[in-house]
Amino acid sequence: MTLFFTLLFKIFPLYVMIGFGYIASRVLNIARESIAPLLIYIISPVVVFSASLSVEIKVEILGFPWFMFLVSTFLCLFFYRVSKYIWQDETRNIFAFSAGTGNTGYFGIPLAMLLFEPNVANLYIFTMLSSLLYESSVGFYIIARGNYTFKQSLQKVAKLPSLYALHLGLFFNYMGWMPSIEMMEFMEYFKGTFAILGMMMIGMGLEGIREKGLDFVFVGMTFFTKFIVWPLVVFGIIFIDSYLLGWFGKELHQVMFIFAIVPLAANAVSMAVLLNAAPQKASFAVLLSTLFSLISIPVMYILFFKYI
Repeated sequence: MTLFFTLLFKIFPLYVMIGFGYIASRVLNIARESIAPLLIYIISPVVVFSASLSVEIKVEILGFPWFMFLVSTFLCLFFYRVSKYIWQDETRNIFAFSAGTGNTGYFGIPLAMLLFEPNVANLYIFTMLSSLLYESSVGFYIIARGNYTFKQSLQKVAKLPSLYALHLGLFFNYMGWMPSIEMMEFMEYFKGTFAILGMMMIGMGLEGIREKGLDFVFVGMTFFTKFIVWPLVVFGIIFIDSYLLGWFGKELHQVMFIFAIVPLAANAVSMAVLLNAAPQKASFAVLLSTLFSLISIPVMYILFFKYI
């Protein structure tokens, strides 16, 4: 019960931002289409660059984010193929994107800091960059394919600045080329802005639900992939590694645990708006999964964390 209320107070401001987003769209007539490009093309690259510049790079853990990237990519492509039997429109694309990732950033980072020692939390922050890489490459391409040709989709991925910011930050990190303290402090402002606007986008997307209604099949399928498939895959990897392979160790198992329990990615809303791929469905599913996580995270922690 203590963990439940601790998590509740930790993430409650995010729910307030969702409400503000709905008010901004409903009352102030602020268009989400003007917010999404700002998030993806200006704010997100600065956040990605700052994070990749700040992590402590160690040779023994450099391959782990790529492993998690492959897990995300596999789940995305698998459910992209499966979902063609359910949807024939852009719903299929946003569903496949959501199946490959979660809210590993502004939900996962506070959660890791709450549950783990600082060294494990820092390791999680580094590994979380795998989600940014997936969302900026494979995930973005899959969403774009809902409304664009193969060539157009690749062109949109190539224009996504977060992909370049990630590698540029890691390169500067490796070379030891650090900006001034003032510049690093300035970039910290973008993290808060990204969190606020990203969660407000969820609320803005709820405005269109009244006109288009709810897709309970979409919600059910996204919940199935995030709260059943992801835990099964991650706990399966942890079990195999613990008893057969021995590749990762306890700390990286704990990092994977966070990937398994976070709700749907808030970035799904921004990208769905930007590419016109079922943004209302994405907003409602992300909101419900975030609410559901208040119950699922403490339960998952109590039931499974002691075995990791």
